[in-house]
Amino acid sequence: MKGLPGFRDFYPEPIPTTDSWSLDLRQYIFETWRRTAERYGFREYDGPPIEELELYTQKSGEEIVGQLYNFEDKGDRKVSLRPEMTPTLARMAASHTRNYKKPIKWFSIPQLFRYERQQKGRLREHFQLNADIIGEEDVSADAELISLLIDTLRNLKLTEEDFFIRLSSRQAWQDFFEKNGGKENDAYDFYQVIDKLERTDQKASNEKLNKIGFSYEQVNEFISQGQPTEELSSIIENIEARGLGNFIKIDYRIIRGLAYYTGPVYEAFDKSGKFRAIAGGGRYDHLVKLISKGKTNLPALGFGMGDVVLTELLKDRNLIPKIQHIISAYVQITDETMRYTSLGLIQRLRQAGIATEYPLINTKPEKQFKRAVELSAKWIIAIESDNKVTIKNLRTREEQVCLVEDVTDFLELNN
Repeated sequence: MKGLPGFRDFYPEPIPTTDSWSLDLRQYIFETWRRTAERYGFREYDGPPIEELELYTQKSGEEIVGQLYNFEDKGDRKVSLRPEMTPTLARMAASHTRNYKKPIKWFSIPQLFRYERQQKGRLREHFQLNADIIGEEDVSADAELISLLIDTLRNLKLTEEDFFIRLSSRQAWQDFFEKNGGKENDAYDFYQVIDKLERTDQKASNEKLNKIGFSYEQVNEFISQGQPTEELSSIIENIEARGLGNFIKIDYRIIRGLAYYTGPVYEAFDKSGKFRAIAGGGRYDHLVKLISKGKTNLPALGFGMGDVVLTELLKDRNLIPKIQHIISAYVQITDETMRYTSLGLIQRLRQAGIATEYPLINTKPEKQFKRAVELSAKWIIAIESDNKVTIKNLRTREEQVCLVEDVTDFLELNN
């Protein structure tokens, strides 16, 4: 029986095939995400994988339902597997805003689900780093998040030769739209056209723009000029002060398709142009108010970085670390009368934090030795009948003899 299309199995290393997904690699990415976010003072949170359907339709409209794994539960509630984490965060922040000092700096690593067509870099489930700041209006918060994004990728060994951040502004586009006679009812359609400019034929884009009173040339001229707004200039100055200026550039082709973005927006791309966006985010100052139905009004901003494109990029750049399960000690049982004595030693070693393996059943000594080598164990240990223990370093082939009660101290000192 096969797994569902668009969903992944994660295997421990060594993975069975080259296109299998590695759980060890996933953990490496997660640990890097978590470590970097915590260095920036972000705290980890989580929420349920199933939410009321209204949480998503309230934010994105009824049209999003076609992209969701939604159903009615046994209590006749309309629910959905979460397609994104931000609405959950907005709900949580609105519910307990008085319990946390502002700004709130939180991150999460949820698994997300969307029922959509599979394509390169996009599956029906993925894991994602979400980092958000709630309760801060100043653009220093935008710069803080973009810097976190840059450093997260740098900590995965990617450099300015590998990726860059394209920075834009929804407010700049809104000003352009209004100054050039745009009608409020056409704003959403306008943003959708701009968001798809790079992926749509120029003629088709021009036709769509003409219907709402704009032209492709008019839009392209605005993009080409690339004049940073005051808020974008402040963000860039902040990032340059950190020594990260080479990673960022103004690019008004970035607009972010989601309707709730209100200010600076950005996406991270690989410089070779082989992959989809690595990450994206921006300011969404109205979402908490929308989710809370007007009860709570907090400025907010954040970004998401998925694991699928990121994994493809790391493989492409040969940046997958050598991953193997580390066993420090292998306790060899050559005399079955010593099995229970050996189990006592094994338990003490494990309780001391030393990863230890042993043969579950009666096995030939040569097979045990081979297994210890396969596990890349550093030490192979055998208890003799006189309560003495032989400890062999499999790297240097040096041997040490000591009493059973001294083994733990010896390994802790020499591991």
